[in-house]
Formats: sequence, structure tokens, C-alpha cells
Amino acid sequence: MLEERLEQDIKAALLGGDSVRVTTLRGLKSTLLNVKVAQGKRDVGLTDEEVLPIFAKEAKKRQESADMYSRGNATERAEAELAEKVVIEEYLPKQLTEDEITELVKAAINETGATGPQAMGQVIGKVKAAAGASADGSVIARIVKALLV
Repeated sequence: MLEERLEQDIKAALLGGDSVRVTTLRGLKSTLLNVKVAQGKRDVGLTDEEVLPIFAKEAKKRQESADMYSRGNATERAEAELAEKVVIEEYLPKQLTEDEITELVKAAINETGATGPQAMGQVIGKVKAAAGASADGSVIARIVKALLV
């Protein structure tokens, strides 16, 4: 289970003296706790299927922050954000390439018989269900838009 792995990795990082890793993993643990409390699942915990989208969102936040820091010429901060993103990505499934996502989109278009932009939501939903946490929603949306317009 991802939550148990997170706990073990925090202990290992503490023993290894890896401060970036400790800080990042503790932040993830805190985020999970907030979600569990909000959903009333503090005692039972979250399933891996519930944890993965949270971790994916946190990785995406780090990338967005790094991009903003880079535009503002704050390279040290950008590098720190990207270092945290690398740690978080260890918990995520391997991301699909754009070519693999395009194949999923084409299959979904064929299955649904979608034509035109009005069917984007249906196709995106089908691709997200197939890809799970292995594909970024914004990449899926961009590819669907390109193929349906």
C-alpha cells in the first residue's frame, strides 16, 4: 500500500539524512492526512486508487511552480521544485508517451463514433478511464481537441 511505503520511505530518508526527500515525503503525508480528514477516512485510510491522483496533483503543482520560478529567473527555487517532483514521481506509475495517448484517443473516438468538438468530454472521459494516473489530463485534452477539431 502506498501509505505504508510512504511511512517506510520517510524513516529511511531520516536515517539517510536526505533532507529534501524527508521534507517532500512529509509534505505528501500531510496532504494525505488532510484529504483523509476531509473525507472522514482518517481511521480507515485511503486506497492506492485514491492516493495516486493526489500524488499526481502534487507532482503537477511542483512542475507548475518550477515553470513559474524559471520564468522569473529563480533557478534555484525551480530546481528545488523539480527535485521534489522527482521524489513524488517515484510513487506514480510510468507516464504514457504522447504517441501512446494518441493511440488511446483514436481508439476512444472509434468506439464512441465521436465527431466534432461537442464530443470532447465523452472521449476525454473514456481515455482518462483507460489511462488512469498514467496520463496527464491536460495532454489528453490537447490531443483530443487536435483530433476532433
